[in-house]
Amino acid sequence: MKEKLIFSFLVILTTGLMGSSFVVAKIGLIHVSPLLLAGTRFTIAGGIMIVFVLLFKRKHPKTAVEWGKVVVIGAVQTAGVMGAIFLSLRTITSGESAILTFMNPLLVVIFGTLALGMRYRLIQWIGVIIGFLGVFVTMGSQLGIGIGTLFGFSSAVFWAVGTLLIKRWGVSIDMWVLTAYQMLFGGIILLVGSALLENAYFVVNSTSLSILLWLTIPASIVQFTIWFHLLQKGDSGKVSAFLFLAPFFGIVSGWLVLGEEIGLPLLIGGSLIFAGIFLVNWPEKRIAVKVTV
Repeated sequence: MKEKLIFSFLVILTTGLMGSSFVVAKIGLIHVSPLLLAGTRFTIAGGIMIVFVLLFKRKHPKTAVEWGKVVVIGAVQTAGVMGAIFLSLRTITSGESAILTFMNPLLVVIFGTLALGMRYRLIQWIGVIIGFLGVFVTMGSQLGIGIGTLFGFSSAVFWAVGTLLIKRWGVSIDMWVLTAYQMLFGGIILLVGSALLENAYFVVNSTSLSILLWLTIPASIVQFTIWFHLLQKGDSGKVSAFLFLAPFFGIVSGWLVLGEEIGLPLLIGGSLIFAGIFLVNWPEKRIAVKVTV
């Protein structure tokens, strides 16, 4: 019973941090330009995590090819995903951005089938259909096809591609080392993008520094640490099914903190997306096999 309570607490904590980070980031954009905020966040977070993986002597990549894979994953998983999220928050609500971003498990099924020939169960395809129906309900009623919507959807695309790359390449690389360095490399790419692509600004005050600290420590390092701990200790399928809680927390925190409106279409569309994500991550039943001697 105690273990279940601890598990439930950690799931709520990590998905709550995932979801609420959209609200914190949106507030941060008042003081810091999008790519600069995202780049600074992950450069610092990656640097701190690298100190720990070095202290604990985790196994590092030894070849240029392996390091190249880490850089590519960082470019997609951190620079692509987070850059698109922060850019989307300029024009759409934090709840809408969270919903679009966390539809990535639905895209994993499609991309995995087309690119890698992966096979998925019928219930997972039903989840994809239900999830995309939810996206259409949400986009058609409230979001419209604007630049913020496209960036939000792009974040889900980048995340799905990053997930498949990690599944394919991550087996040979220590997960903690991969997480630390891909955040650092992705953060550096975002900083370069900020210098080249945006009119960068950083208003230094107590609010902007507090937001950067929150996004770097609790919403990045603590959240990733708890999430990987849960994946290692429990069934990855069951744990991943709880990802649907993250956009829920994004919507609720946006409503509570920013007063963002929660309309009926957003509720219906979001609920369909949550249901789709849950079905896509539904763990496969294990059939006990009797062994006769």
